Amino acid sequence: MTVVRALARPLLSVIFIVQGANAIRNPEPLVPKAQPVTDRLVPLVKRAAPAQVGDRIPDTTVNLVRLNGAVHVVGGLALASGKGRRLAASVLAASLVPTTIAGHPFWLEKDKTVRNTQRIQFMKNLSLLGGLLLAAVDTEGKPGVAWRASHGAKAAKRETKRGVKAAKRETTRSAKAAKREAKQQAHEVRQAAKLAKAQLDLG
Repeated sequence: MTVVRALARPLLSVIFIVQGANAIRNPEPLVPKAQPVTDRLVPLVKRAAPAQVGDRIPDTTVNLVRLNGAVHVVGGLALASGKGRRLAASVLAASLVPTTIAGHPFWLEKDKTVRNTQRIQFMKNLSLLGGLLLAAVDTEGKPGVAWRASHGAKAAKRETKRGVKAAKRETTRSAKAAKREAKQQAHEVRQAAKLAKAQLDLG
């Protein structure tokens, strides 16, 4: 891991750890803003998710806020430590979308000052989302699955072409060798026939 990555991941994760811990300890101030989003989102998730998962989703907004806080703390710690960093970044990115919509709906604000403040917070969250997406696809310079798959297919194609060319060359060589052998045998037969005729003429 490079020095940049060693610094960047904890810096990116610190807000999730701190804010997540606050949400777990004191969720009530976040409930009014989260309620409209959870009221729409939870029924959709419960319908789409398998029964075992849907039954475990909390029904109250307070518990949902705590759950989201726990996801942020665990994901932030994983991202900061580098253990499961790509999965952690993906989960944090997914959880940041409803959090941003619930926490900073600047389009609903009437007061200009409040709207500008909320817009800035919304854009900050978009910047965090961009950083998380980069962290989610960061392979630390190693080839990713997509790269390996595409290059593996190309390598297999090259090997197949080489095999076909080698087989053609071998077939051509074998055909030429067989032709030379046939000519040699025909020559030997003719020589034997001439020799036999000469002996008959002498006899």
